[in-house]
Amino acid sequence: EEMNLGPNGALLYCMEYLEDSLDDWLAGALEGFGEDDCILFDCPGQIELYSHHSAFRTFVDQMQQWGWRLVAVYMLDSQFITDAAKLIAGCMQCQAAMMNLELPHVNVFSKVDLLEDKSQLEPYLIPDHQTLVGELHDRMRPKYKKLNTQIAQLLDDYSMVSFHPLDISDEDSLAFILYTVDSAVQYGEDADVRTSRDVELNQGEFDDTDGLSGMGGMGGLGLEDGGMEQV
Repeated sequence: EEMNLGPNGALLYCMEYLEDSLDDWLAGALEGFGEDDCILFDCPGQIELYSHHSAFRTFVDQMQQWGWRLVAVYMLDSQFITDAAKLIAGCMQCQAAMMNLELPHVNVFSKVDLLEDKSQLEPYLIPDHQTLVGELHDRMRPKYKKLNTQIAQLLDDYSMVSFHPLDISDEDSLAFILYTVDSAVQYGEDADVRTSRDVELNQGEFDDTDGLSGMGGMGGLGLEDGGMEQV
């Protein structure tokens, strides 16, 4: 109220204040954690913090200088698949965050348990941007076709964005996300037997379609929250 800031402006002010004070609060907060500890940062959902604002990039750089291994987990609402415009926008935001933070990145479709037909999610795990743009062409005025095509081409040129489904009612789905995060930070790579720190799973083979029936866990995890719900 004193600075006449709205909710978003107040959040950006707070993040910039924290950015300027990392040594004062973050260094002390991290004291006492060991090599096998995982810290989860549940971040705000304002996408500008990850696409072009400096706060989280400064945070990431400082953590890495202190020797932490980080991975960004970007969560996008699975309901976005029902609207081509929303999904393309979500993919663009996701790609912007990946390029800005320059971290190992795990992109996740959240709230899959709320989908009536989970099989409809399969075509969107690796989005076909040209198909999505075709849907936009059918709904928008012809003058936007060139813009839509260029956006799809930008996503295709980088080919960075794909997703893993997260169904919180399915233990295998949760375990697969944990395993993917572990792999991104190479947690347990130097151990004779790679084990999970928190989750026990049935023995089985890895299947990148149905999930994981093996062992997983979370190691050295930093999360970012996208507009969505991310990290």
